[in-house]
Amino acid sequence: MLEIKKLEKSFGEKRVLKGINLTINKGDIIGIIGPSGCGKSTLLRCINLLEKPTGGKIIFDGKDIQNSKHILDVRRRIGMVFQQFNLFNHMTVLDNIILAPTINKFMTREDAVRKANTLLKKVDLLDIKDSYPNQISGGQKQRVAIIRTLMMNPEIILFDEPTSALDPEMIGEVTNLMKKLADDGMTMLIVSHELNLIKNFCTRVIYIDDGKIVEEGTNKEIFNKPKDKRLKNFLLKINNK
Repeated sequence: MLEIKKLEKSFGEKRVLKGINLTINKGDIIGIIGPSGCGKSTLLRCINLLEKPTGGKIIFDGKDIQNSKHILDVRRRIGMVFQQFNLFNHMTVLDNIILAPTINKFMTREDAVRKANTLLKKVDLLDIKDSYPNQISGGQKQRVAIIRTLMMNPEIILFDEPTSALDPEMIGEVTNLMKKLADDGMTMLIVSHELNLIKNFCTRVIYIDDGKIVEEGTNKEIFNKPKDKRLKNFLLKINNK
């Protein structure tokens, strides 16, 4: 479905990604862990072209998306959910959700409103559709952000620290929605420092350090039988916090 080959990304003289190779199959739920600054978020931003890779290829459905003249279509098919929600405070929840599909003429306003109401009802948020972002909780904001991404019918969703800006009691609201997406067969890549989030439902886990994939495996392999010394030290530090 998606194949990353020798992906490189530099910011000036600083090499952030150093030859990443990764294959994502349909239905995969891949957790990405590693120390701060190792390149996790940069990898996600390169995958949907928010950052232009310095080298390597990103093959999606047999084509290198870096050569695509239709970046908006790539971002529609590979959606992204950010840490800070990125909702427009001057717009209602409903207007935030329908903005992208209507402004890009992906669907009419009537169709967008109909779909938005269906998605909001599905996650018990229909009653806040006329509220503004500053009137709802952090957990509600992140669920709204996920619904906004779902409006574009993505084939893959990239999650960049989706729960790190939330209070502990609100994390469950978001993870429950993510689990529903997993049950529905959505392909997902999840960057998170919340190891419980990764352990709960990711089918594969990759550990990145210094811009490289150091170890990759199942949950049990990564968390119970880590091989690389750097991964062992990382897990030890996290577990001792």
